[in-house]
Amino acid sequence: MPISGQQCRALPHTLTLTCCQKFVLFTAMVYSERMPKNRQQRTGVGDFRRLRQAMCDKLRAQGITQESVLQAMRTVPRHLFVQQALQWQAYEDNSLPIGFGQTISRPYTVALMSQLLNIERGMRVLEIGTGSGYQAAVLASMGCYVFSIERLRELYVKTQALLRSLGFESIHLQRGDGTLGFPQAAPYDRIIVTAGGPEIPEPLLSQLDEQGVLLIPVGRRQRRQEIIRVTKLHGNLHEERLGTTTFVNLVGSYGWENPES
Repeated sequence: MPISGQQCRALPHTLTLTCCQKFVLFTAMVYSERMPKNRQQRTGVGDFRRLRQAMCDKLRAQGITQESVLQAMRTVPRHLFVQQALQWQAYEDNSLPIGFGQTISRPYTVALMSQLLNIERGMRVLEIGTGSGYQAAVLASMGCYVFSIERLRELYVKTQALLRSLGFESIHLQRGDGTLGFPQAAPYDRIIVTAGGPEIPEPLLSQLDEQGVLLIPVGRRQRRQEIIRVTKLHGNLHEERLGTTTFVNLVGSYGWENPES
């Protein structure tokens, strides 16, 4: 079950390094040593701004035409959502590791999912799988109130601190089983799931408002999914299948079994 906001605030913010974190730190150091000298020298604010613009120009060429999506991605500093040693790669169209066995999705995937939601300012959005926080930041920059759930405690603490430091007051984080949703704040105009499961979790469908849209990767094989968009009209659910994709596994009561359990 999702924990309360009071319990979330009570989580410790000082954590000792786990073996996984030590490995991520070592990997970041290796990447840093391999960084080309010219890229080490062009990491100023202006350079990142130009890289964001180039990223958005490429996204437009790839079929991302919704101006609110492009404007949000021109605004959100994606390089701050990845490890410092990988910041020079942040605006390339690749997914990158963020530790804890998770990744930040490639820019095109974030832009496509945002565009498929048909967002309007002021909408209430539930996100399942906070991860780095980048997708939530993009949605918030589009004018949404975002409720985001992260299963992994250490990632939740890290991302919460980052989003607070960047001033994203319209993003509300919870830690818990995302497949159960967050009924305390339901119903939602939009629900986005940023991990792939074997089926659409029933609790998420019940928390979707009338004329709401749910976007989720679904597949019977792990890390091989199809994007499904569900629209609720007059109490009926209408499904659209929008192409194949690859996301990390959706773990939870209505997802894949936790490999650590």
